[in-house]
Amino acid sequence: MGDKKTIKCLVWDLDNTLWDGTLLEGDDIVLREGVVDVIRELDNRGILLSIASKNEPEDALEALSRFGLLEYFLVPQIGWGPKSDSIAEIARLLNIGLDTFAFIDDQPAERAEVTFHHPEVRVYDASEYLTLPDLPEFTPRFITPDSKLRRKMYQDDLQRREVEEQFAGNSEAFLKSLNMKLTLSRVKEGDLERVEELTLRTNQLNSTGATYDYEELRSFIHSDEHLFLIAELTDKFGDYGKIGLALAERSEHALTIKLLLMSCRVMNRGIGSAFLVHLAKTAKAEGLDLLADFVSTGRNRAMYITYKLMGFEEIRQEGNWSLLKYSGAEKEYPDYLEVEVIE
Repeated sequence: MGDKKTIKCLVWDLDNTLWDGTLLEGDDIVLREGVVDVIRELDNRGILLSIASKNEPEDALEALSRFGLLEYFLVPQIGWGPKSDSIAEIARLLNIGLDTFAFIDDQPAERAEVTFHHPEVRVYDASEYLTLPDLPEFTPRFITPDSKLRRKMYQDDLQRREVEEQFAGNSEAFLKSLNMKLTLSRVKEGDLERVEELTLRTNQLNSTGATYDYEELRSFIHSDEHLFLIAELTDKFGDYGKIGLALAERSEHALTIKLLLMSCRVMNRGIGSAFLVHLAKTAKAEGLDLLADFVSTGRNRAMYITYKLMGFEEIRQEGNWSLLKYSGAEKEYPDYLEVEVIE
């Protein structure tokens, strides 16, 4: 197991960083040489891009549109507040931890202001922009189909959220209106790159905080002692991609969940509950108790709550590790979710 942290979101300054010149001073701004290639390469790798710039929003957005780059940047923050606030707002809107953010700016004072308020954010001088794709923190081990679609998936999520905020009914009615379909299937060789990516990228909705390397994950596929499942989700807005994993280990008397994780993009969609319903049905069919490891990481309390709401109780605890046991009460899949299980 490892604890590698690649950048999930790079936030760009504009003046004398993305382009040469200062927009407000009426300069004839020009994109910096090679910057479009950097943007496209990072986007292709699944690294999200955003903007924190002190500028007039309308003028800056018009310039980005004129350069054909506006589509690459999610939730740009353009205005006159501190850039540390802008980055915090981007993190909130995208639901990504600040410790996976990077910021690039030509001004030492701006970089220092961000570092002071968010020491976990990695900062880069604008002069380094061409080297970013060569740095390990911007180089995920695999570029998966989900990586290449990540920006589109986040754009779909932002659209969902906007519709949800305007939805007149309750949350259950909104979830029903999404026409969600969840597919649970066994992990295959072709899934492994995405599986490793999920274990490395997922922090908040990870029941043990565990990360596994490619060979460890591969061994679970071919093990009779393990049940290794991957989840895919679609709705009327589009495809979320492969967004969840469950790894359970069989013993003589129990099926023990060693890892349960979901992408933060499906928080509040009931995916964890659906996984647990399926695992409970599987354990019952095999005449086994259903147990679960839970390791508190300080960031994954939502997963503990998911277990508790589904009827799991602690039967052992050592430090930050707990062993949970399922009550055995019959549960069904959420009725707003169409679930297909592919054996």
